[in-house]
Amino acid sequence: MPVKIKLGLSLLVALVAAIACYVQHRLGHDRIQYVVAFLGFFMIFAMWLFPEVKREDAAGGSSPRRS
Repeated sequence: MPVKIKLGLSLLVALVAAIACYVQHRLGHDRIQYVVAFLGFFMIFAMWLFPEVKREDAAGGSSPRRS
């Protein structure tokens, strides 16, 4: 995934997590607010840590078939 897309997605996830955390705080859900903040951080961390899976085509350009 290109870095520009990762940055945009990271900002979007951080914004949504911050809003959800604030809403949970206003509702009085103290534990849930920390869970939401942790999940937002974890999603951003995991996206930057783990690379995208790239698959290679089979040799010869076609997959083997069973008869």
